Amino acid sequence: MTATKQCVVRAAARNNAEWCASMCRSHGLTGEFGPQAWTAPARTPPYYPDAVTLTPGADAAALVARIDTAAPGACVKDSFADLDLMGAGFQVLFDAQWIHRPASAPTTSPELAWDVAGDRDTLRAWALAWDDGAGNADLFRAELLDDPATFVLAGFSAQGRVSAGAVASRSDHVVGVSNLFASHGGADRAWPVVLDAVHRLFPTRPAVGYERDADLDAALRHGFEPAGPLRIWVRG
Repeated sequence: MTATKQCVVRAAARNNAEWCASMCRSHGLTGEFGPQAWTAPARTPPYYPDAVTLTPGADAAALVARIDTAAPGACVKDSFADLDLMGAGFQVLFDAQWIHRPASAPTTSPELAWDVAGDRDTLRAWALAWDDGAGNADLFRAELLDDPATFVLAGFSAQGRVSAGAVASRSDHVVGVSNLFASHGGADRAWPVVLDAVHRLFPTRPAVGYERDADLDAALRHGFEPAGPLRIWVRG
């Protein structure tokens, strides 16, 4: 990994850890930022890790000691894909790729109108559309509306329904994009509206995130570049 890409990954990992911390706070759980990793002392909300490494070569034993491994499901986001956690009872859940897009307007005009969810009803409509009947819409709680770094982006159909969106999480140097979805058309329909929103809200900040498989291919089609690998570990 070049020095430039490592800087991008460090910024993306820090941004992602800050978003995970925001999500945890909305559920009443406070994590801690250390020099090598962000960690949460108790089990985090579904889909969110108990730890995110912030530097390459993090001390695996020290990291594991800072999270709850007694209950099944402990999860570590290995931001540089350089840890070996098998000895601590973890297995690889999946590998993915950090992505980076310079600050610029989208290359494709958005099909949908968009707005930032600013009230409970809109956030709930967004969560239900994101969830698509899987039973996890309650993951996104109203406390997120009070977080100054979190922007829930909703794309609206002509009928006024939320049909695409993402979460944009602002940090000092980048904007993280996560939870991208579209009710129809997949990521290729969602990216133009989300990138338009990100560009208008944060015109000078690059966008970062991580994707894998077909979703990674879609992100690359919309101007992102791969920055470096990451790995998700899960225990039990």
